Amino acid sequence: MNREVNLLKFYPKSNRPIDERGNLVMEEDRAKARKFDVDYFDGDRLTGYGGYNYNPRFWEETVAHVTDFYKLDNHSRILDVGCAKGFMMHDLQLLLPGAEILGIDISEYAKDNAIESVKEKISVGNANNLPFADNYFDLVIAINTLHNLPRIDCKEAFREINRVTKKDAFVMNDAWRDDEGKESMLNWNLTALTYMSCDDWLVFFDEVNYIGDYY
Repeated sequence: MNREVNLLKFYPKSNRPIDERGNLVMEEDRAKARKFDVDYFDGDRLTGYGGYNYNPRFWEETVAHVTDFYKLDNHSRILDVGCAKGFMMHDLQLLLPGAEILGIDISEYAKDNAIESVKEKISVGNANNLPFADNYFDLVIAINTLHNLPRIDCKEAFREINRVTKKDAFVMNDAWRDDEGKESMLNWNLTALTYMSCDDWLVFFDEVNYIGDYY
């Protein structure tokens, strides 16, 4: 049963004006961003984060909330799909040192520059083909990741999440509820290839038999 859950309610909100970058971004900037290498993580703001660095204030409260919500413990197995440099994995490991916490990301650059505590627990690969056994994880998380795939691969990624989790899953994708939200999202997001309204995402979940949580 799908539940709409804001697991990132404690994540600090950005104060950057959304439309400012949207007015400047060119298609060549989006092309650079979609390579998910240095330009995306540590290059200019027009092609990504403008510097993707660890700061405990971003994940500590969120990780505690996730742990409490899903009743995770030191025996849990957790997968972060689209883990980037492993910052959430790191804070999960601090909170649950006995848990098995793994990550996968499409970016070689992200793994090469990952936080040292979890670097060796990150696999480089595509979410549409997860290199893990069926029903292996207690929780699979994918935050702002799956919408970066073409629709056919996005569908397969959801099916893969269904396959590897034995219990819970949480997916967060960009979406809109009205025309203003749609315009803002399309201006702001550099990398999404599968994007739709909140209602259309629910239809999509039915198509792929996704029964995990979402936001």
